[in-house]
Amino acid sequence: MAKVLIVGAGFAGAVHAREIAEAGHSVEVIDTRPHIGGNCFDSVDETGVRIHRYGPHLFHTSNQRVVDWLSRFTEWLTYEHRVVARLPDGRLVPMPVNLDTVNALFGLSLSTPEEVAAQLAAVSVPRDPVVNAEDHLFSTIGPELTNLFFRPYTKKMWDMDLTEMDAAVVRRLQIRTTREAGYFTNDTFQAMPKDGYTAIFERILDHPAITVRLGVPFSHAMLDGYDHCFNSMAIDEFFGFAHGELPYRSIRFHTTSVPTAEASPHVTINYTDAGPYTRETWWHNIPGHLEASGPRVLRTVEEPCDYHDNNHERYYPVKTHDGRFDRLYREYEAEASKLPHVTFIGRCGTYQYLDMHQVINQSLLSAGRWIAAQPA
Repeated sequence: MAKVLIVGAGFAGAVHAREIAEAGHSVEVIDTRPHIGGNCFDSVDETGVRIHRYGPHLFHTSNQRVVDWLSRFTEWLTYEHRVVARLPDGRLVPMPVNLDTVNALFGLSLSTPEEVAAQLAAVSVPRDPVVNAEDHLFSTIGPELTNLFFRPYTKKMWDMDLTEMDAAVVRRLQIRTTREAGYFTNDTFQAMPKDGYTAIFERILDHPAITVRLGVPFSHAMLDGYDHCFNSMAIDEFFGFAHGELPYRSIRFHTTSVPTAEASPHVTINYTDAGPYTRETWWHNIPGHLEASGPRVLRTVEEPCDYHDNNHERYYPVKTHDGRFDRLYREYEAEASKLPHVTFIGRCGTYQYLDMHQVINQSLLSAGRWIAAQPA
């Protein structure tokens, strides 16, 4: 039986912990925060509304293995996420761009996918090669839609212009030629955990071979007491920033209670203006999040910032079109390869932008490889 240390009680750490504990090993999980669940942590506010402390986490995937594994620890409430964007004149239009968005912006009455495709082709400005995010967007939807929906938002979110960003960042959002308004349409499974995310983590970590210590920062001296460490902390911090810092964007969350009668019927509203905020979330509209009806509900407005300006809360790895920060990460990855008893996991450990289902899948694979390599 091996003794394993896991740094971080988010999905990366919790999945590793459960799999390794079920394989017969002893696991200790530590987290510098005072709660489990990582950025997925949620709780019910005094208004009776469930809120995700670190921004909305909306589960979606096409990976049935991930669904089956997670379903051991939760029941589900069906939910198809939709987003609208607020235009400068106050109108709300579907996001990602679809047939109705195109009609609203260009004052048209298009009715077929073919007509929408022709309109987008007429306003697009093809770029070859596609090097950055602007190239991709100009080539697919043209300058007007790009400059309205993506340029201000990108500047706020990433503190970069589209010309600096990797095209892969904006390729995540599809452009629709139909009236389809679902945000994650291509995924076969979309749902919210019936009892919230924190309850999932409580159940995952509820195993006799797992102990959890919260409010405990990692120190290198800990490694001496364990056979292996799975570490989800920022890899550059682990190595004392020896090769330089990997940049991250963070978010300040501004949550207020609003009279229920004045609440929006939407879950998420993106802002297209040049102000400091990117979007708002109305929590009571998410299934299972209105625990008790009352006179007020909660709205959270997000303000992106550098992680240095938000208590070093790292949320989003920065990806540029020239890949300079990925090259810096690979220097740390090379250092990590020299540590056979340490495996870096999760967003910060691998410097990747990962959705929840991707973290869970990677963690199942990683834990499986480690378990298979242990002596019988």
